[in-house]
Amino acid sequence: MKLLICIVPHGKSERITLAARKAGATGGTVLMGRGTARNQVLEMLGLGDTRKDLIYMLLDDELYGAVRTAVLQEASKEKSGFGIVFTIDVEKFLKNSSINIQKEDSMAEATHTLISIIVNDGFADDVMAAARKAGAGGGTIINARGTGREDDAKFFGITIVPEKEMLLILAEKSKSDAILDAVRSLPCLQTKGAGITYCIDVNDFTPLGTPKK
Repeated sequence: MKLLICIVPHGKSERITLAARKAGATGGTVLMGRGTARNQVLEMLGLGDTRKDLIYMLLDDELYGAVRTAVLQEASKEKSGFGIVFTIDVEKFLKNSSINIQKEDSMAEATHTLISIIVNDGFADDVMAAARKAGAGGGTIINARGTGREDDAKFFGITIVPEKEMLLILAEKSKSDAILDAVRSLPCLQTKGAGITYCIDVNDFTPLGTPKK
């Protein structure tokens, strides 16, 4: 199984999901976020300071190629900088109350990494600024909510802030360590329980849209 993720301008997700369904996809999930890229990388990543739609589609290996091609063809109708698409291999998934385990064949080494950082509300822009100085081009911020209870705060001795922000940064793998080091040193993350981060290798990273002639 593969998780296909597209990031496109807000309101454009319907076109992408329609093209994917015509190619055999059964559906997907759309989240709304906010892009944070600087103007100079907007042309390449399509992640400016505007609202974004994030489309998650879980696909069988047999369908993946056709669906990805359909997404690229639909996005080719737009100018360069329309968005990005990438893939994450899924080893286990739950379907019809049973857990399926997929054994993936060995693939070429990933060139990009998806860095996911969850912080208390209001700190994602500070994290993005530090990551940008370390080489990150841009990211997408999603509003979220923590699930901690007041009793958890008493037990762990930490302050739980229900409102969270999730920052997604797609970076070249060679830059990921520098970005993580920059984020780790931020004062806002020195308090216990202030945030977490994790990385996932991604495949088939492709900018969406047709370059200007």
